[in-house]
Amino acid sequence: MTTPDPIPVFVDCDTGIDDALALAYLLAEPAVRVVGIGTVSGNVSATQAARNTLALLELAGRTDVRVAIGATNPLRGQFHGGAPHVHGVDGVGGIGLVPRASAVVATSAIDLLRDLAQEWGGRLRVLALGPLTNLAHFTTTHPASLPLIADVVVMGGAFDHPGNITAVAEANIHNDPDAAAAVFDADWHLTVVPLDVTMRHVLSEQDATAIAAIAGELPVRLAQMLGTYFDFYERVYGIRQCALHDPLAAIVAAGTVGVTTNGRPIEMSVITEGPDRGLTVARASRGKRHERRIVREVAEPASQTLIKQLRAHPWHAQSRA
Repeated sequence: MTTPDPIPVFVDCDTGIDDALALAYLLAEPAVRVVGIGTVSGNVSATQAARNTLALLELAGRTDVRVAIGATNPLRGQFHGGAPHVHGVDGVGGIGLVPRASAVVATSAIDLLRDLAQEWGGRLRVLALGPLTNLAHFTTTHPASLPLIADVVVMGGAFDHPGNITAVAEANIHNDPDAAAAVFDADWHLTVVPLDVTMRHVLSEQDATAIAAIAGELPVRLAQMLGTYFDFYERVYGIRQCALHDPLAAIVAAGTVGVTTNGRPIEMSVITEGPDRGLTVARASRGKRHERRIVREVAEPASQTLIKQLRAHPWHAQSRA
């Protein structure tokens, strides 16, 4: 039986702790091939996110992956400074993760996405793990390239679940609701992985110990980050465990685990004004050409999938560039 070619994936992220876990999973998952990464301000600034990303790629021995810096500020207003209370001052738990040799490419994240869409000729999947500012710029700057994107998977939103920044707004959407509205309205296949499902997928301290025991520097460094994340989420869950927002979206993007989505055609939108700014809304479809899906259930716990793939990958055989 012929093994399908890996899915080429462009990751757009604001590399904090759960982004780091998601990137490690994607690098270990044979069903996907990470072909480029763009950074955006969210958990940290777009520039700091790029530093974190480059360092992680060095630890994984994957300095072949192009990394480009994207938008610093949202479509309206200024970057608010990130979430150091959640991810640490550097976005990765303050563990001193810095790139030794690698650097970002000269082009912007928006133009890198265009280049990759053209290179992969309709096969490229986009996984958005941060605010959607870069993707919104892409829709207006390179509209002719939209048909070259196979589909987009977004970690964001809260439909039947409270928000985690305001009563109604999830962080990635809240940080740039205008961009999210543009991305939700763009003419491409869209899958959204919201708080409704990500808050039910958690990583425990026991899981962190299991990650720390995996041979290789990258798993050890991932485990070191998690203390900061547990500190924050202990106030949310009442015990030392953390939500796996971005890793769950990465697992959905890899397509290796069964998911349950909305049972009928829908459209999605984002409220951009007033007290409900950042609220994500789903309604019955009015005939939009491309599919919209909200992930409601995932067949396997994200922690189980994550650790299984991290264990299967030969991190110990990798070296930093």
